[in-house]
Amino acid sequence: MASEKTTTLKEFKDNLLESYRKEFPNDEPTICAFAPGRVNLIGEHVDYNDGFVFPMAIPLGTMIIGKALDNSTNNNKCYIQTLSNDVDEPKSIEVDLTKEISRFESPKWANYVVGVLALFLERTKPEKRQSFRIIIATSVPIGGGLSSSASVEVAMCTFLELLYQYSSMNFQPLSKVNKALLCCKAEQTYAQVPCGIMDQYTACIAEADHALLIDCRNNTSQSIPMKNKDVCVLVVNSNVKHELVAGTYAQRVQHCQEAANILGHKKLREVSSIEELEKARDKMSSVIYKRARHAITEIKRTEAGAKALINNDYNEFGRLMYDSHESLRDDFEVSCEELDQLVELARSVDGVYGSRMTGGGFGGCTVTLVKKSSVEKCIDTIKKGYKGTASFYEFEPSNGTCSVNLKKD
Repeated sequence: MASEKTTTLKEFKDNLLESYRKEFPNDEPTICAFAPGRVNLIGEHVDYNDGFVFPMAIPLGTMIIGKALDNSTNNNKCYIQTLSNDVDEPKSIEVDLTKEISRFESPKWANYVVGVLALFLERTKPEKRQSFRIIIATSVPIGGGLSSSASVEVAMCTFLELLYQYSSMNFQPLSKVNKALLCCKAEQTYAQVPCGIMDQYTACIAEADHALLIDCRNNTSQSIPMKNKDVCVLVVNSNVKHELVAGTYAQRVQHCQEAANILGHKKLREVSSIEELEKARDKMSSVIYKRARHAITEIKRTEAGAKALINNDYNEFGRLMYDSHESLRDDFEVSCEELDQLVELARSVDGVYGSRMTGGGFGGCTVTLVKKSSVEKCIDTIKKGYKGTASFYEFEPSNGTCSVNLKKD
């Protein structure tokens, strides 16, 4: 069984353009923006601890197509529609630019879009606000741990930048880091997910053929080449859904902060060593201790992983991936039976360097580093042994967000 075919940017654009024209036959879009999803190679649940993370952008992403509307004839309304079948109803919403933009109780998907819009509009004068119509499509599996939410947020922010530039409003584009911060804040305040900066940062700043070592304390990064073309990043979707808003993610954030407070630090990144944690073990519950142990050791693993990749040492990187998964499973308790099974099946295949769960957990995907010559064997082994039905993606590191030319190629 081969991996899933990844739609090219041109194919994605052509399909979305066709959908737009069917929906609005007498209208032609003028703006198109794209932002990728991401897979985190190592460094899980440490971005909100000010730690190091090591993601790369993937070819899957969100595309937004649309145009500016005449404010005077349109009553300052924005029309937003999604083509996704995996989100709640309704699939279209209206936003009045003359009123304060509030959270949507329903549909929940709208908050990832209007949150960005609301924060973006804080930078503009009320009389300068521009109405628009957009259609949103995504190729990122929703709830799969590949950052579908940040992909939507960053694509929306890029669309708005293009909209205001084309509207001749003397708009100054955001820096890439500030764009990531805006989108992260939108998810925290409107979608009410206490996320860190990693996903949005990756969607804004990633480079093709590179992974990003991100320092989440000061929002800086180092692009590290993925040198070995004989090695493949294989992402396996368990097709088990997770819902971060349900409280488990927020609970882990709270646990880590509680541990930091007990240790006298602002964030767990500031803990100098695992010995410092051990000395304070009797001051915290076993659960808080385990959460802290994961975060502290995962930050160290991520730094070591980046060094291993720089040295082209995939055996060491793979070992760190397995250690990461075991820590996420046992100490952070965010894995599940399906993810554990996928990792162990991959581990049994010759040519696999390492495998681990990726993303928030409680379902979603694993990421596996494997020799290209062993990819088909790995896929076949998982297909035969996995109790569910998995989907497979072979990814190369991709670029961050961009505008998409709507003219004929």
